[in-house]
Amino acid sequence: MLTLYFAPGSSSMAPHIALHEIGAAFEARPMSFRHRDMQSASYLKLNPAGKVPTLLIDDRPLTEVAAILFYLARRFPDAELLPPQDIETEAQALSWMSFIAATLHPARQKGLDHAREVYRIADRRLGANWALGAHYSIADIHLFRLYWRLFNSLKPVPGTFPNLDAHYARMMARPAVKKTIEIEGAIGYELPA
Repeated sequence: MLTLYFAPGSSSMAPHIALHEIGAAFEARPMSFRHRDMQSASYLKLNPAGKVPTLLIDDRPLTEVAAILFYLARRFPDAELLPPQDIETEAQALSWMSFIAATLHPARQKGLDHAREVYRIADRRLGANWALGAHYSIADIHLFRLYWRLFNSLKPVPGTFPNLDAHYARMMARPAVKKTIEIEGAIGYELPA
């Protein structure tokens, strides 16, 4: 049994999308920043960092977006969220996910000018394809969630990040993304702009 603890619009959106992509049955447990759900004693037993996402695999918690995405891609290989047995492409996916977690995710904390420069790097790195070239993957899901937030909160001038904008449009057309946004939007977003 899989259970996803998530807060709408937060980083947990990425595993939420991945779960819809793979089509696996899971229980969704929405959490609220406003109500400090992640600070409850019961949740801190699952995730001592008091963050989302947490994926319960039966009764074992797995935390951190990249780890959860990797787990889902490997546990459900038929979804093809990572190329099968291709060590170089797998390493490229991990490179993207490390860049996303360590560079893109904290970029806004260092100011908007820094964030714009970091997203320019991501735009150049992405190019006109998916993150792994011709293959849609967990790296695209992870990248999308962060750009989705930037796109919807800062509303960059069209053309500022042309490759990320095209990627965003491709992602928004995916049924799993539409379903996740519909579910999370109905619950309501609590993240600051």
